[in-house]
Amino acid sequence: MRATAQGVVWVGVFLGVCVAPLAFALMGVSRPGQGFWTDFSVALGFVGLALMGIEFALVARVRVVAEPFGTDAVIQFHREIGYVGLAFVLTHTALSGPGVIAAFSLTELPWRARFAVLAVLALLVLMVTSVWRRRLRLSYEVWQVLHTVMATLAVTAALVHVLLVNHYVDSLWKQVLWAIMTAAFVGLLLWIRIVRPLRLWRRPWVVEQVLPERGRITVLVLRPRGHEGLRFQPGQFAWITVGRSPFSVTSHPFSFSSSAETDGTVAVAIKALGDFTSSVSAVRPGATVYVDGPHGVFSIDQYEGAGFCLIAGGVGLVPALSMLRTLADRGDVRPVVLFSAHRDHDSIPFREEIDELTGRLNLQVVHVLEQPPPGWTGESGRIDAGTLRRYLPSAGPRFQFFVCGPNPMLDAMEAAIPEIGIPADRVHTERFAWV
Repeated sequence: MRATAQGVVWVGVFLGVCVAPLAFALMGVSRPGQGFWTDFSVALGFVGLALMGIEFALVARVRVVAEPFGTDAVIQFHREIGYVGLAFVLTHTALSGPGVIAAFSLTELPWRARFAVLAVLALLVLMVTSVWRRRLRLSYEVWQVLHTVMATLAVTAALVHVLLVNHYVDSLWKQVLWAIMTAAFVGLLLWIRIVRPLRLWRRPWVVEQVLPERGRITVLVLRPRGHEGLRFQPGQFAWITVGRSPFSVTSHPFSFSSSAETDGTVAVAIKALGDFTSSVSAVRPGATVYVDGPHGVFSIDQYEGAGFCLIAGGVGLVPALSMLRTLADRGDVRPVVLFSAHRDHDSIPFREEIDELTGRLNLQVVHVLEQPPPGWTGESGRIDAGTLRRYLPSAGPRFQFFVCGPNPMLDAMEAAIPEIGIPADRVHTERFAWV
């Protein structure tokens, strides 16, 4: 109930931020010769600017914002309103600007129009590099720097454009409103780039162990240095910065693999998928790490259930492993069914430990292999509704379902799980491919 109430509050805040600039900017404006299309263009521009500002808040890693909805929903919403905001801004430019050809003659434009063109170009670069990052062969690190710089440039240029178009902020109370919104934007920037990194800098971690695991996975065991560490819920994740300053732009999200009941150390399991992850195995004990977390609501501690169904694909097994380890340490006797999907038998990480956990938990493990070895008697192919029906007990509809893995598997499970009669509010997902 608390999360629902918080969600309603944040939806109200979102609507208020979108509508307030429009209402305050247009209220009382009366200019000779100003028709419907000019007013409509201004409306789109103000709402588009408000959406651009909200985008910053969504990815600022503020837990109270993300927790009522879940990280997956926030990231998806961030993506979708990015498209909507771009459409509003482009339509505003087309209806009120000097024309496409004249827009590139910057020396002939007034400064207010130059800043408008700069904002639009930065926004276009941001969108293109995000949507087609893989096609453009941009590494995650390069993309993250570009995304940060272009987003900041777009919002800053748009704010300057509004201030230079003086007749929409020509009264004191409108100037106060825009000063507050500008201060909120600057405050978010200071939080993201100064305050949070400074807090992380004061709470460093050190790599205690580097452990290789099947499936091209490396486990980093981290110990707090000079502080008490952190508490997390099984299934949550953190943003990790290894061997760099916490003020650097680039950090990476990884799920905790250790039990939430372990004191002192925490562990993250990282699969080599390219960019930074391919170099994790070269990290040496003693390296300094900064941990921004915990984040996320993908956890058995968030929801009550008669039991749990964990569906994991590839490295999506990591948060499920944290849940299993935690349940074992707590002596929890509720039934758990783990569906673990992998390419082949040799790529199943933590296989021996999971087998050992079946003796400590009321746990049934179902490995599903795309390329099973000769003589394999288990499940093969991919997990579908039929696979789930064969192994879930009659109490399955009262279980909480947790699904983590690559996007194609998540899409398939979101279609298959309702087929076996599981209500949507019992299904929780975590996607690893956000960009």
